[in-house]
Amino acid sequence: MVGTAYDDVVVTAPVSFGYRRTTTRGTPWYFGRILAELMAVSGLAKDEIDGLAAASYTLFPDSAAALAERFGLCLTWLDDFMIGGTSGVAALRRAARAVQGGDAEVVACIGADAMGKDSFAGLIANFSTVSRDYAYPYGMAGPNAIFAMLTQHYMAETGATREDFGRICLAQRRNAEANPLALLRRPMDMATYLGARPIATPLHLYDCVMPCAGGDGFLVMSEDRAIAQGLPYVHILASMERHNAYAEDPVQSRGGWAMDAEAFYDAAGLGPEDMDFLQAYDDYPVIVMLQLEGLGFCARGAAPAFVRATELTTTGGGLPLNTGGGQLSVGQAGAAGGFLGLAEGVRQLTGQSPGAAVENARFGIVAGYGMANYRHCVTSGAVLLARPDA
Repeated sequence: MVGTAYDDVVVTAPVSFGYRRTTTRGTPWYFGRILAELMAVSGLAKDEIDGLAAASYTLFPDSAAALAERFGLCLTWLDDFMIGGTSGVAALRRAARAVQGGDAEVVACIGADAMGKDSFAGLIANFSTVSRDYAYPYGMAGPNAIFAMLTQHYMAETGATREDFGRICLAQRRNAEANPLALLRRPMDMATYLGARPIATPLHLYDCVMPCAGGDGFLVMSEDRAIAQGLPYVHILASMERHNAYAEDPVQSRGGWAMDAEAFYDAAGLGPEDMDFLQAYDDYPVIVMLQLEGLGFCARGAAPAFVRATELTTTGGGLPLNTGGGQLSVGQAGAAGGFLGLAEGVRQLTGQSPGAAVENARFGIVAGYGMANYRHCVTSGAVLLARPDA
């Protein structure tokens, strides 16, 4: 479904914090540090934040309610959920409605995970009952094998080559070179990409995100409140969320964006051609191609031709893709992966990017995708953000 009329509700104070390959810190510590960063950036006192949306794979047995107690927050609105890479989009949608409806005045939306080697191994062993009972015992351990199947299927359907996926990875790495937040900033060429060690055919090393620790957050509040605080902010022109789309497909080759894209753009009065960037969920490059198609940047099956013909870096003349490097270069801090693109999108539209900037960015899309369950991912969503003077 498409969400419209987010009048007078804005997104502000994008924060990314603590990205590291390994950590000895616990997940609640990351939430606390990100909350402190949000307060520092916004100038708000703790008692002025009355809403919290939290997403994490490793927070259990704690919860958002436990975080409220730990941090001394007195809240009128709380959301504690986990829908993978769509969590950031969903958090924004729900927080915006809470502010619009008067249930909260300022909502902190945070995704964080202390994702080390051991915690990641535990996550993939118990990701869902399907993976635990019907995949993991037979060696189907984690997302690499699932996305290898999706990638192989997409290649057979469309004629996509490894070089086509490489164009996505190389463009994002180029964008990441100037981003101090990215864990992987070393320049990469096509020969390096193609020659990387295989992981699960046809996936090689640089097709796969690197699990890490870290988190991202942002604040949702009224426009008047943001202006009073002197905060740069962005508007939400449209949003969409869809779960278990195209369940009849034996292997996923499209996502829920395609079901709602027309209404999504109609709500904003814009089209794909008006977008100044796309922050796509990028745990694997094949999923970026599905978003390019589902969001109308090209026809179904035409993403390989699109990435061959389109400049994907921030240098201009094309469609800047994952302008901070995306998860493939920044790293995937668990549920924070669904918040990373939102933080980067807000930074681009408010002129706060620490790395490469899209010149005169006015409109952009942030998309989410997640919850891999053997043959497809269950959740998808997107938001269309705009600079106030656009």
